[in-house]
Amino acid sequence: MDFSMSPRAMELEANLLEFMEQSVYPAEAVYTAQTAESGDPHFHPPVLEDLKAEARKRGLWNLFHPHPEWGAGLTNVEYAPLAEITGRSYFLAPEALNCNAPDTGNIEVLTLFGSDEHKEKWLKPLLAGEVASAFAMTEPAVASSDATNVELRMEADGDSYVLNGRKWWISNAMHKNCKVLIVMGKTDPDAEPHRQQSMMVVPVDTPGVTIVRSLPVFGYHDRVGHAEIIFDNVRVRRTALLAGEGDGFMIGQARLGPGRIHHCMRGIGAAERALDLMVDRAQQRVTFGEPIANRSNIQDWIAESRIDIEMVRLLILKTAWLMDTVGNKEARTEIAAIKVAAPQAVLKVIDRAIQVHGAGGLSDDFPLARMYANERTTRIADGPDEVHKRVIARRELRRRLPDRHVA
Repeated sequence: MDFSMSPRAMELEANLLEFMEQSVYPAEAVYTAQTAESGDPHFHPPVLEDLKAEARKRGLWNLFHPHPEWGAGLTNVEYAPLAEITGRSYFLAPEALNCNAPDTGNIEVLTLFGSDEHKEKWLKPLLAGEVASAFAMTEPAVASSDATNVELRMEADGDSYVLNGRKWWISNAMHKNCKVLIVMGKTDPDAEPHRQQSMMVVPVDTPGVTIVRSLPVFGYHDRVGHAEIIFDNVRVRRTALLAGEGDGFMIGQARLGPGRIHHCMRGIGAAERALDLMVDRAQQRVTFGEPIANRSNIQDWIAESRIDIEMVRLLILKTAWLMDTVGNKEARTEIAAIKVAAPQAVLKVIDRAIQVHGAGGLSDDFPLARMYANERTTRIADGPDEVHKRVIARRELRRRLPDRHVA
């Protein structure tokens, strides 16, 4: 396995580290103040647009996109360390570089499956960072961990489709610049289970699309939001269809592979920052006459955190290397494994950091509580742990089928 980076990727890494130190970290307090002054949890702070302008000036734009025509043209192995760096300031850095979910996944979908019309109207503005988007799959009435359960109907009517149903936890839908949704629904309930679903491009301002509410996560309302949306006789042209009827499940699978590398590596970045905060706090706080960093249990937490981070980072990089060399299908076990292992490891590190901070770690005086709330969602988003474990277990069971006679 080769995790080495090209000279181009190393140059981008150095540039990004400098951008984080000079621009992103100093902007965090400004971002918080601008949001608080607005009184609107979904306010789009002007400082974010300043950061986007600086990132573009530095050439740190669309780094995630593997095609040189649209982005930096990096491999998964080369982009992974950059995603980790952005995870150290997860609510600012990814969007500042136009590398934030779900826009990255939607951009990949439009690149692979969009028509020329889709690319002109939506892909180009998304690549330019002029608009935001959301991905509408999850529904409140069914177990959406099985995507074949999706019930939103997409019924053909002349030269149109009519959409009816309800979605929720639609991340980014509260973003002030969100203009378009990629919606998954059923076009043919009588087809084979994995051919019933289709995906369509639906502008947010289409009549019948109603954003009902923003859903909080552990009491926090993310700036980009997690919306509940009603589709009531929403009429779109047949040209809204991505790929073909019945291709929705296939598109969803194609969308999720690279995104899991991004999510998991950003999580590692968050864990690194939490570990830094833990170490600093342990050396600053004194109990019973000496820094708590001298306590053996604190040293255990610090050591275990370093071990957890390094193990999971290596698993993610192995997965990225496999995706680059043998493809997503052959790396399916590893893709599922990192989706389970990374959030659990990151949450352990953040939890230890919270404990070292005492009651302060539970407050908004430090970033740890919000970091924990954000990272906890990743054990459910893009499929819960249990679904990914099922994928891994079934592949392991199939692997041993020819040897059953041995028993």
